[in-house]
Amino acid sequence: MYVVGGESLIDLVSQPVGEDGQIHMVAHAGGSPYNCAMALARLGNDTGYLCPISRDGFGDYLLGPLADAGVKQLLNERVETPSTLAVVTLNARGQAQYEFYRGADRAFTREGLIAALPAQTDLFQVGGFCTIEPEDAAIWLDVVDACSARGAVISMDPNVRPSLVSDFEGYKERLSLFFDRVHLIKLSDEDLALLDDGKSIEQHAAELLARPKCALVIVTLGEGGSRAFTASGEGRAEIYSPPVFGDTVGAGDSLMAGILTILSERGDLTPDQLGDLDDEALSEILWFGAVVAGLNCAHKGCHPPSRLEVDAIIGEG
Repeated sequence: MYVVGGESLIDLVSQPVGEDGQIHMVAHAGGSPYNCAMALARLGNDTGYLCPISRDGFGDYLLGPLADAGVKQLLNERVETPSTLAVVTLNARGQAQYEFYRGADRAFTREGLIAALPAQTDLFQVGGFCTIEPEDAAIWLDVVDACSARGAVISMDPNVRPSLVSDFEGYKERLSLFFDRVHLIKLSDEDLALLDDGKSIEQHAAELLARPKCALVIVTLGEGGSRAFTASGEGRAEIYSPPVFGDTVGAGDSLMAGILTILSERGDLTPDQLGDLDDEALSEILWFGAVVAGLNCAHKGCHPPSRLEVDAIIGEG
């Protein structure tokens, strides 16, 4: 089973102020790990999700899309803590402002998370908010180690968010502990700039590949596509633009799920095989991920495609 650990949340997005002068909000299910779990399942992978879900109404709302996608909720006991909220408001210039109210995504224990892991854990994907708080990071590191002991490949998408971190240097130290444990890591060019804007993408990739276990680094470039680096090669792919564009919510999470899926199907989702991927193989893998991400962008909000939808586009190439 593929297991994804990390936050689920509700995005409360403000709408234009109506004639009544009140702020109206629209709720969307979200969270980077939550989105990735759905995308993996939609692509046909046996997927489990490791995050507490609240007993409140928003918790019901979060469980619906997971069930529809075929994701198994590994923590069966729901928690009393309210669902985590991300409140998105627009200022006078139309720029988004974010405030996070964390709740159920932190309502876990070390023992509970590890006990919920399936005996056969082939992949553990971690990231998002897991490294933000020191006490949370320590627990998630133990979960990573427990998955490694089961022989799982470890992948990570840190999704760097300085606005959530009170001590950014401490955050980077915690992130470094995770980087020493992962085999595959995906970051955006913006993530890399936030971590150290004095280094090029190539320098960042080389330093990550020099870590004890890291064998594959993926860097997303927004509209510039994506790049991949191993000890054996470098690859690049453009974005896939759908005929009708919705928005980019969940695009990076969908791309990650696509890359993990195609790596597994090629027989390359092992620490040794990841490091042997050459230029051509890396470009093909990135393109598969780009199609998954692009099809997601055909909708408003995160709506990862099915495998049939992806194959229909890949087959045209």
